[in-house]
Amino acid sequence: MILQVNPTPTLRGAVRLPASKSHSIRAFLIASCGGTSRIQHPSDCDDAKVAMRAARKLGARVTRLKSGAWQVVANAHSPRLSNINVQESGTVLRLLLPLVALHGSKAVIAGSGTLKGRPNFFLTRALRAMGSRIRGIEKKESVPIRLTGGTLRGGDVHIDGSLSSQFISALLITCPQLNHPTRLTVQGGKMVSADYITMTCQVLAQSGVRIRSKGARQYSMAGNQRFKGLKNFLVPSDYGLAAFLMAAALLNRSKVVLSGALRDDLVQADRHILSLLRKMGARFQKTATAIRIKGPLRLKGGNFSLKDCPDLVPIMAVIALFARGKTRLYDIGHARVKESDRISDLTDELRKIGARIEEKKDAMVIHPQPKYRAGCLLDSHRDHRLAMAFAVLGTKLGARIRDIECTAKSYPGFVRDFRCLGVKVRKIKN
Repeated sequence: MILQVNPTPTLRGAVRLPASKSHSIRAFLIASCGGTSRIQHPSDCDDAKVAMRAARKLGARVTRLKSGAWQVVANAHSPRLSNINVQESGTVLRLLLPLVALHGSKAVIAGSGTLKGRPNFFLTRALRAMGSRIRGIEKKESVPIRLTGGTLRGGDVHIDGSLSSQFISALLITCPQLNHPTRLTVQGGKMVSADYITMTCQVLAQSGVRIRSKGARQYSMAGNQRFKGLKNFLVPSDYGLAAFLMAAALLNRSKVVLSGALRDDLVQADRHILSLLRKMGARFQKTATAIRIKGPLRLKGGNFSLKDCPDLVPIMAVIALFARGKTRLYDIGHARVKESDRISDLTDELRKIGARIEEKKDAMVIHPQPKYRAGCLLDSHRDHRLAMAFAVLGTKLGARIRDIECTAKSYPGFVRDFRCLGVKVRKIKN
């Protein structure tokens, strides 16, 4: 499906922000490890639904209560691990692999679409060293991944953290359930997306699991820890998804209110969007329940490290097109192994409108131009964050975005909410 976005002179209205995809996934999988949990207002995106089904495969009973919250009762039935399909969710895949290996039974974990070809070799290598018999496809060890038994052992465990923090989070969830203590050491070059590790530790702490850290590269966990459930866990709103609506409001004449559970007690990597936009000169009001924006605002370029928030690369690149002065987004090499190559694919598409972008191995440099081509057909590469960033671009220039349905991966209501703010959109069959 193609989404046609027409230039929209004014955005006005209020939108309820969607719940955090990352917190929702962690909540369902950690809840499946023990106790009884009540998860309030989780995301309804495709990836969160995959996590919910994975929790059921792990033996949890997952039901919706009359209040709208979801109850997760761990160990309610025997695990059903022989065949699990995580669709396109890289987060669910990585967090799930050690949990399945923990059972030591035969299993196949399959995936589809953009997940095929994404690398998992750092995690599978660590799991083999811990005693699991696990193997993925080719050198990247992509899906389908087969487990044929083995017994996971704790002790000294090493994992490379230069490609994805999800590998570390996966072991932090599983290792406290092993029979012996574990000391996890993170190796490799620059650690990326460290805030996601903190997020995992915070959700684990709410379930009664203790993890001791020594800096950012060493974690110690006692064995045989008891997961007590998440009780009443309110999933916060997703700052990474709010970023798209904020950008649209900042770049156009607007009066917009984005309401939600904007909790600051739970770490979110994409909360960096607030400081990044302020550094660019944006002004907005932010409380615990709402973000209020009145645009347009003159924004300036600059140098921005997105090492801990690679999901912000697409929208930051689009904003930079309309800033004063060049913008350099750096420390983003790990963005190449997301749903798309978020450096090359993004650069190729933005060059269609006449954007001047220097592509580097670990960076993008965007030079704003006085005029861009309007109404171009842009390919999302089935990457939800590229699709939403291009829709924001469309509010300025007009654009057609291919495969807009991929936004359901994180934000099923994206097109609806865009319309609520007055953006002129129309779906067209391919």
